[in-house]
Amino acid sequence: MNHRTHPGPKAPYRRRATAMGAAVSGCALVVAAASSGAAAAADGARPDSRTHYVSLGDSYTSGPLIPRQVDANCARSDHNYPSLVAAERKAVVLKDVSCSGATTENMWKAQGTNGPQLDSVRRDTDLVTVQIGGNDIGFSSIIGTCAQLSSKDPLGNPCQRYYASSGVDQLVLNVLDTAPQVARVLRAVHARAPHARVLVVGYPDLLPDDGSGCYPSVPFAAKDFPYLRDTGKRLNLMLRLVAQLNRAEYVDTYGPTRGHDMCKAPADRWIEPLRPASPAAPAHPNAKGEEVMARAVLERLGKGGGRHH
Repeated sequence: MNHRTHPGPKAPYRRRATAMGAAVSGCALVVAAASSGAAAAADGARPDSRTHYVSLGDSYTSGPLIPRQVDANCARSDHNYPSLVAAERKAVVLKDVSCSGATTENMWKAQGTNGPQLDSVRRDTDLVTVQIGGNDIGFSSIIGTCAQLSSKDPLGNPCQRYYASSGVDQLVLNVLDTAPQVARVLRAVHARAPHARVLVVGYPDLLPDDGSGCYPSVPFAAKDFPYLRDTGKRLNLMLRLVAQLNRAEYVDTYGPTRGHDMCKAPADRWIEPLRPASPAAPAHPNAKGEEVMARAVLERLGKGGGRHH
């Protein structure tokens, strides 16, 4: 009796089995990758290595009138310091929502077409810069009031007398009242982006640091120059302290801009006077001023690591 040898699987069957095995292996890889991605997301990491940077702030951040303006609603320039910082560092994705006229309230409240600034801070945000508080203490109204009063007593201190007429300096109170508002902003940033590095950017040197004046080029009374200089320093000191108390780093822009205030000649100044000679808003940094602030931020970034864990 002859015994036949049973043939092996036919070729089509073998091909189907091979294909099925490859599909199963492929599914396993997809599942593994998805699980790995989910674990990374849970740890706050991302599969890419780009730095996600969000810029929050007012007109000193947005750069009104500095070419090239890219947002008319917020008077935002693509040569403001956040843009320059992003251009200098590798693999940075910038979301700049700074807006002229912003106060701490605008971190939660829209300004025209600019939504609440904090909405741009997300869990995958790596870096946040915050420059806010100047409008909370009343920068614009202070400048307007002091300029108007100067004609009544150009050698005296009519502005200081005005703000201290109640017996207590109103501008000192304004700075103190703004401190908890800035602290609230920083707490909100940390809550939305727990791993982000947060930098509080101070304000530049607007007036001569030695207290001298330049009336009528900058129309403040002679003895109001040191008074307004001290108000700016008080604001920056408050920002430094609030940053330290709220797990943020402070970026000094006053020191790097000292000696280039609005009283200097056009070729030497980085802050424009009330009648600007360079494209910039009155009493605001020009393009050079934004560049110097960018360098201050970059220097601060070079002194520490990336995310906080």
